[in-house]
Amino acid sequence: MKIKNAFPKDFLWGGAIAANQAEGAWLADGKLPNVTDTVVGIMSKNPSIKWNKEKNIWELDLKDDMTYLSHEAIDFYHRFEEDIKMMSEMGFNSFRTSISWSRIFPRGDEEEPNELGLLFYDRLFDTLLEYGIAPVITLSHYETPLVLVGEYGGWTNRSLVDFFERYATTVFERYKGKVKYWMTFNEINNAFRMPYVSAGVISFPPTNSEKPFGDIDNKVIYQACHHLFVANAIATKRLAEIDPEAKMGAMCSFSALATYPSNSDPENVFGAMEFRRKSWFFTDVMCRGHYPSYVHRIWDEEESAPEMLSGDLELLKENTSNYIAFSYYRSAVYDKSAEMRVDTGGAKGFDNPFLKYKAPEPWSWPIDPKGLRYVMNELTDRYELPLFIVENGLGIAEIPDDNNEIKDIERCRYLQMHVQEMAEAIKDGCAVLGYLWWGPIDIVSAGTGEMKKRYGFIYVDRHNDGTGDLHRQKKDSFNYYKQVIESNGENIDINI
Repeated sequence: MKIKNAFPKDFLWGGAIAANQAEGAWLADGKLPNVTDTVVGIMSKNPSIKWNKEKNIWELDLKDDMTYLSHEAIDFYHRFEEDIKMMSEMGFNSFRTSISWSRIFPRGDEEEPNELGLLFYDRLFDTLLEYGIAPVITLSHYETPLVLVGEYGGWTNRSLVDFFERYATTVFERYKGKVKYWMTFNEINNAFRMPYVSAGVISFPPTNSEKPFGDIDNKVIYQACHHLFVANAIATKRLAEIDPEAKMGAMCSFSALATYPSNSDPENVFGAMEFRRKSWFFTDVMCRGHYPSYVHRIWDEEESAPEMLSGDLELLKENTSNYIAFSYYRSAVYDKSAEMRVDTGGAKGFDNPFLKYKAPEPWSWPIDPKGLRYVMNELTDRYELPLFIVENGLGIAEIPDDNNEIKDIERCRYLQMHVQEMAEAIKDGCAVLGYLWWGPIDIVSAGTGEMKKRYGFIYVDRHNDGTGDLHRQKKDSFNYYKQVIESNGENIDINI
């Protein structure tokens, strides 16, 4: 199967991970905990923290009966040179990861950064560049320092805008010329469904029940979102001042944009639109530079409008994002008769009888490559900005067979179908910077906090009980993605 002349010569092919799912070394070289260090899976409603009544703060409270795989993860912190070499062999010319904020400012509120943390990313980025791989960097991938949440109340506190500006300025100055593509907050539009990890929102101080999320309503989250938007605008402004050649992108989870009405009932059509607006809201602010009209009705009816300072709206207007980065995994179907459910892959509604494939059990996500093209075209029509697919992938439970091989044909098919639809979107007129496969090497699953759900072209010997020697080995999909990259997306035939 050949795709002629779809992808530009400078197209960015590679993969994406997050510091909190790969690095491990969670307290090494001065680092302190962040929000994801306290959970087993980011959908968790019970982070391992407790309220200290004497100090009036939330503190770390790890549980003996829980396995925090992310604390060691796949030890990328000490093994990144080996991993980058393997990615280079696949032909990567770009690689997305995050800087762990609490490696640079362990508490988050310090005046001076932690030099050992900066040195680690010096080594990481230099190694990537030595292999001809461009770093694509997220400033906060569900990695708000725990102190900023536990002692300040997270992003509901305006002080975090200043702390984030100091952090962003520090790394922009340190890595000027080395990083061309930045993103501020990973999947910022998950603030309402995962407020703790996505927006650092917690009950502060807690209600009588002393539950971390006991009294959080939409007004609280809208306030946190406003501060995130202001921080995003300031970081975009500072990057333009420090490194004018670099670009800042908004990053959202956009599987939810591929939400279809179950039928032509106007209630379902309008309901699907309203559901999708929950994601549009974020890019409307970050890319158009103002709050959309539809949110003002919500604020009025819920009495949930955030407090804003003089000059905030001007900041948003004058410092919009340079490109749109997004994740896409699957589509969903909306019906007025049932509440939409969500997990880390996106929305979950009615089954779509028109889709031919599903992911293997136990996750069984619907596979809808046409949905990717649909989302890309809508983003282009709405914003007319370059797009960057920075997460797309398929999680499978797998172990080496009796011949010590991993024949992951399902992953190859998923990749093939999505590359084909991405090519069609480019032909439609979408400007696309690149395509980064989520988890090119097996990492700890964000949603469930386990190793069983594997996305990688590279297998890592680690298991849900924490056992394994961490050795790396290639799966069959390793050579398939190598073939796709070598042909710049033209040859997507599967011959394995």
